[in-house]
Amino acid sequence: MKSGFENIDSYIRTFPKDVQLLLHQMRATIRRVAPQAEETISYQMPTFKLNGNLVHFAAYKNHIGFYPAPSGLKAFEKEISKYKHSKGAVQFPLDKSLPLALISKIVKYRVSKNLEKVKVKKKPAKSNEDFLATLSAPARRALENQKIKTLKQLSSFSEAEILALHGLGKSSLPKLRMALLLKGLSFKKNNHNSRGKGKKNIR
Repeated sequence: MKSGFENIDSYIRTFPKDVQLLLHQMRATIRRVAPQAEETISYQMPTFKLNGNLVHFAAYKNHIGFYPAPSGLKAFEKEISKYKHSKGAVQFPLDKSLPLALISKIVKYRVSKNLEKVKVKKKPAKSNEDFLATLSAPARRALENQKIKTLKQLSSFSEAEILALHGLGKSSLPKLRMALLLKGLSFKKNNHNSRGKGKKNIR
């Protein structure tokens, strides 16, 4: 959303000196907890971004509004109960000192949550859980067609039985062995007839 303010400084300058002091305190507190966050103006409010929106704040006639997303307020329900609040915002009265310690805790929490999202995006497939995502499409379909969707299910088969599946070649075995190993599992040991009965046993 396009803003009429060039930056946070220009936003703060539009308020009376006493309100400016509170806004500067709010800004400094957020910057101290999240020095890596980017300052900007979004939705006509001072905003800090760190892998997405981190927090917003804004001044009004009788209060400073603080917007740390619903998750940031839900985690501190008890602490914010003394202030007027909604699902996504809390109001700090202009005639009271800002609860800077509480603001710091909320921002720290929001930083941790935003960083967690990045870790998930960078590692969408965990080798010991989502092992199917590490395979080629034909190999993945071969296992799914046999309703093999978990490592525990995979461990009930021998390597010979798995290789008997159409679309699954030897190149997939190292990945499957490693995924099983990370989970403390392994392929079922071959019996004397497994090679001859591989396709029959599975189907």
